[in-house]
Amino acid sequence: MSKPRPTAGETTTLDWLMGGKLAIRQPVAGHRGGTDTLLLAAAAPERSGVLVDLGAGVGTAGLAVARRGGCAKLVLVEIQPELAALAEENIAQNGFSDFASAVCADALSATGRRKSGLNNGMADVVIANPPYLTPGRSRTSPDASRALAHSLGGGGIDSWLRAASALLHPGGVAVIIQRADALLDLLGACAGRFGALEILPIYPKENEPAHRIILRGTKGSRAPMKLLPPLVVHETDGGFTARAAALHDGAELM
Repeated sequence: MSKPRPTAGETTTLDWLMGGKLAIRQPVAGHRGGTDTLLLAAAAPERSGVLVDLGAGVGTAGLAVARRGGCAKLVLVEIQPELAALAEENIAQNGFSDFASAVCADALSATGRRKSGLNNGMADVVIANPPYLTPGRSRTSPDASRALAHSLGGGGIDSWLRAASALLHPGGVAVIIQRADALLDLLGACAGRFGALEILPIYPKENEPAHRIILRGTKGSRAPMKLLPPLVVHETDGGFTARAAALHDGAELM
């Protein structure tokens, strides 16, 4: 992953991800896509239909899925206009304008989705990297964009799973990456909506506690849950493990 140092006065950088196969322009300040974003993309199932990236930011995760040929149509949904504009730019930069689009909308609002043409049951796959911090329990960033990207709203994680369920048709798949300690909240939000749950723990290094989990579920399924073998991201020297490096280059995770 290339992370060029911005020059004085520069507000965005153009970063080359997936071994140089994906170009992403993103803000210097605020939330920037990284390992979590690419792991989310790697966990998306190979489907030929519509993929919706909720809270897409500048579109990194959804565009990474598109780069590996994982969807026929891509919709990037982002509430912040400046990030949605960058997502549209990134679509064009990567040559995806014929099948991808960016929508500026409040994805968690049924009214907001409807006004933006995001219809219930439209998607085969929904992916999301919801904010990790809970208001009142975590320090909020002074940067407004970063605070919005990092802090869950009043509806918590349930509001994200509700939106994903609404957008998916029966049998559609939701993929979420979250903090490991949010697992109980995730499972509660899936109840009555998603089954056939697959949970993948992500460890920063071997013999360290999991710090992230990826959850994948099928709308309306009653199949039992599976706890998958974990992913270890870093070697003891700080470099990526072979598996993590392959995932950064576009390999599938699950």
